[in-house]
Amino acid sequence: MAAHWLVKSEPEAFSWDQQVANAVEPWTGVRNHMAKNNLKAMRQGDLAFFYHSNVGKEIVGIVEVAKEAYPDPTAESGDWVCVDMRAVRAMPEPVTLADIKADPELADVALVRQSRLSVMAISEPHWDKLCRMGGLPEGWKR
Repeated sequence: MAAHWLVKSEPEAFSWDQQVANAVEPWTGVRNHMAKNNLKAMRQGDLAFFYHSNVGKEIVGIVEVAKEAYPDPTAESGDWVCVDMRAVRAMPEPVTLADIKADPELADVALVRQSRLSVMAISEPHWDKLCRMGGLPEGWKR
């Protein structure tokens, strides 16, 4: 069974529109060990929410892991990795951080508990709930 994730990007640095325009893009620049471990755990075909941080603070799209972890070419030193992400679809309705925080069923989502983490796992029930909140049908996978 594929895992689910959430990846964050500041839209002024790299936005959903850029991801869509580029189709497949390396997810570079992660410099947190927990986030790095999450990148290493990703498998080709896994899906992730694309979240605009700082500006917007909302889930705006879904991406798919197109290539598993490999050395991050933007890292000057260290054991940093990146994955390639492919745009899958926009969320019909963006899911805001305020909406996520307001839902008691989502209280233990890492986005709420570890707000600075840039790459995080999303459980199957939380994935389904967030998809529904974003206007996708029950059980949406592709």
